[in-house]
Formats: sequence, C-alpha cells, structure tokens
Amino acid sequence: MTDRVMEVLRRLRAGREAFAPGPALPVVDQVVATVLSQATSDVNSGRAFARLKDRFPAWEQVADAPPEEIADAIRCGGIAERKARRIQEILAAIEDREGAITLDRLDGLDDEAAESYLTSLPGVGPKTAACVLMFSMGRAAFPVDTHVHRVTTRLGWIPPGTSAAEAHRLLRPMVPPEVRHELHIALIRHGRTVCQARRPRCEECVLREVCAYGSDPARRRSAPPDATAARPRGRRAG
Repeated sequence: MTDRVMEVLRRLRAGREAFAPGPALPVVDQVVATVLSQATSDVNSGRAFARLKDRFPAWEQVADAPPEEIADAIRCGGIAERKARRIQEILAAIEDREGAITLDRLDGLDDEAAESYLTSLPGVGPKTAACVLMFSMGRAAFPVDTHVHRVTTRLGWIPPGTSAAEAHRLLRPMVPPEVRHELHIALIRHGRTVCQARRPRCEECVLREVCAYGSDPARRRSAPPDATAARPRGRRAG
C-alpha cells in the first residue's frame, strides 16, 4: 500500500513547486478556524476568521459576547448562527477545564491523548482534531475532509460508503507519516480541480491509471459520479 500511496503523490507532485507547509496557527485559533471552514470555501472561511479576530481580539471576548454578534462577525462563512453557537460552546468547555481559554497542555500529550482531548470538545470530530494536530502542532495526523474522502474512495483505498470516522481510522496508517501533510494538501487540490464530486475529469486525470474508478469505464458508466463519495452518517463529524 505504501508504494501505491507514494505513486499517487509522485503523480500529483509533477509540475508543481516543492511542498512547503504554511504558517501554523495557535491551537485554539486552529480549532475555531476549522469550525469556520465547514461547508464553505477557504476564501470565505478565511474572511470569517479574520473578521472575528478583528472584532474580538481575545477569545475571552468571543466567549462572553452575545451569540448574535459572533454570528454577525462570521456571516460571510455561512451557517453563521450554528457556527457561532459551536465556537462559544467549545471556548466555554476549554475555559471550564483549563481555567483559561488555552490548549497549551496538549503540547505535553502524545498524539492519541491529544486527539482524545480534542474530540471530547463539543462538536469536534476526527477531522477537526486531525487538522489541529497536523497544522498547529506538527504532528503526523491525516485529516480526511470531503475531498480526501472522495478521492481516496475512488482510488480504491477505502470502500464506498465508509463513514468519516472509519475513513480516518483506515487511511492514517496507510500514509507514511513524513508525507501526510503534503498528501492531504495534494488530494484536496486534486479533488477541487479534477476529481470533482459530480463531474470528475477522468480523461485528463494524472491518477487515472492507478485509480479503481477512473481506469474502469464500466464502473464509471454504472455509478453516478458522486456515488463514490461516502455520505456522513449520524451527527456531522467536524
């Protein structure tokens, strides 16, 4: 499986600049930023985060503000009332446990314990926890968002219909730790531009020869283009 993973990464690397991780946010910032990223674009979620921080420079201010003011600040990120409520619930839980709105204690925990702490927060699922571990803490996590889920399903790495939580459990050990960050970003980019949900551009895909879906015309004819994207079951996993 490692050879298959590395071949996919090699093909996705072709013609692109060498991968370099972006700047890391503090842990609490990354938790909130990931909540804001749900069901919207990177551009809109980035704007929402910037507006929230501009209006409320300290997380204590966000925790204490009327929910409608939080929602107003993040309106451009979509489903603002729901996200405002979730952000305040998370901040309240952190303050209740830590005595302040900080997650510095996670630095002293191993990956499993840090993930367990994060997923115990209100509405924080495996994707949000993995994003925090990888982006903020430099840990060898492997977040599975909707694009990663869809592309890896079509590649044949996980079975169709695999839940979000199960996809995290299955995919993480498949991907060598040293390339998890790079592959995560590469799969998201590929899912947005080529392996799209409803109209995958298989004819021009660099992964076609190593893709279970793309290399099998019969499979593409018999299944709706988005059928390989697993649908979440139960509560939304963030």
